[in-house]
Amino acid sequence: NDTSYIGSVVGRVANRIGGAQFTLNGVHYKLIPNEGKNMLHGGPVGFSDVVWKVNKYKKDGYAPSIVFAYDSYDGEEGFPGALRVTVTYTLYPGNRLTVRMKAKALNKATPVNLAQHTYWNLGNHNSGDILSEQVQIFASHYTPVDSQLIPTGKFATVKGTPYDFLKPHTVGSRINKLENGYDINYVIDGVDGKLKKAAVVKDKKSGRVMELFTNQAGVQFYTANFLKDVRGKGGYVYESHGALCLETQAFPDSVNHPNFPSVIVYPGKEYKHVMVFKFSISS
Repeated sequence: NDTSYIGSVVGRVANRIGGAQFTLNGVHYKLIPNEGKNMLHGGPVGFSDVVWKVNKYKKDGYAPSIVFAYDSYDGEEGFPGALRVTVTYTLYPGNRLTVRMKAKALNKATPVNLAQHTYWNLGNHNSGDILSEQVQIFASHYTPVDSQLIPTGKFATVKGTPYDFLKPHTVGSRINKLENGYDINYVIDGVDGKLKKAAVVKDKKSGRVMELFTNQAGVQFYTANFLKDVRGKGGYVYESHGALCLETQAFPDSVNHPNFPSVIVYPGKEYKHVMVFKFSISS
């Protein structure tokens, strides 16, 4: 019954596709809209709403891990081609969680942009809002959006805007300058397919710190603006700004913006998305 994608893998294409349509190799594809006329996180039955198989499971040892797999069929939610997907979660010493996402197009070219939609509250899940948590995002630019949160296709500097987290700021320090809160894609500085630091979150009260690394070009910063009356662990009810998301990804609506890096995966090629969450305590 979850409508907030809590903890989900989202796809086949995470984030939004304007008009729920795109053209690829001369063929026009109409997708199934689920946010007005647009598609969000793969449609009404995206990867967050299907049953995944467990391919492997390693409970003990140096790096416990679990591998989930899903075969997406040709035409699912309107997308072309069959797609084989695996997501591997591995716990490494030093409080590191690595998530590796892979996808292979089996018979047709298709857009792929997977994301991990975890909601974080470093104070604790029942500690209230995240407005006092300190965030740093290593991105000098972001992709502006229209009133429906669809990218305009332009790039804008964060300088002089509430989106500037190049230096650490609390989430709440400028959130009142935005209509609902943060829900925007950042262009991570210097990403070239290699692992780079994308963001750092600190909770001063608990001392907990989370560092996020990724090989993707973008990260969606979302402050749970639309979370409302969601009953969670121990019956605690989660509300707006009760958590934050940092979803590493390709840019939203890339299929309709030729100037954005391509998200098309061709047969014989493999999509690879890596993220590392590193946890520590600051004094």
